[in-house]
Amino acid sequence: MAQNDGEIRVPDEDDILRQTLSTSSPYYYTNLLLKYHNGTEKLTADEYFYLYYGYLYQEDYRPFSKNEALDEMLLLMSSVDTSKPTVSQLEAIIERGVKALEIDPFNPKVLNILAYAYGALGDTRREQLYYDHLNNILSTIESTGTGLKEGSAWHVLMFSHAYDLLASKGYQYGEGKIISRTVEFVPVVKRGSDKTKGFYFDYSRVYRNKPDDVTIKRDRTWQFNNLKPREYK
Repeated sequence: MAQNDGEIRVPDEDDILRQTLSTSSPYYYTNLLLKYHNGTEKLTADEYFYLYYGYLYQEDYRPFSKNEALDEMLLLMSSVDTSKPTVSQLEAIIERGVKALEIDPFNPKVLNILAYAYGALGDTRREQLYYDHLNNILSTIESTGTGLKEGSAWHVLMFSHAYDLLASKGYQYGEGKIISRTVEFVPVVKRGSDKTKGFYFDYSRVYRNKPDDVTIKRDRTWQFNNLKPREYK
């Protein structure tokens, strides 16, 4: 079923597993991922939905794996004047960004920075591709609830995706508070007349894949508004 604007779609694990593992399904995961990476065809809202939440059932989904390429990319970005970067800086950022996506293919901060870097190099096709991926991944997460109460939490595959979503909306946020075994509340700083106190996130998929010897730490996100991404029509 196609997703309508404003329709809440809580991930149905049985449906996602069935659709993404069946070779006869239009949402067979191998094909979806190839389409996502190739960028020659636009993905539908349904395809992004099954792509994002279907990643849970892939061997590569390891939410606690160290992503050294991401750390290197963010370190490079911290030294770049985003209004006048050099070609060598941009190429180095892209190299590490592409590698970072091997660990976390739907990382919003990486997609955001790759869109910026390709745009700064004049590669408008790839700039548009990563910009589309960014917006559709964020929209997919938002489609799973309102985020305004525990029973309508936003479902994410990584802790960082929650913080990136808030950063993309311009929110500054505080330390998350555990509400239940699967849901956390992330408080946000009040903005003008906005009375929103915070948002709820469902981390159940992350917790289910936590090794016993891992201590949970939350990574801080890259500030999206620093890049002033292009507005596409």
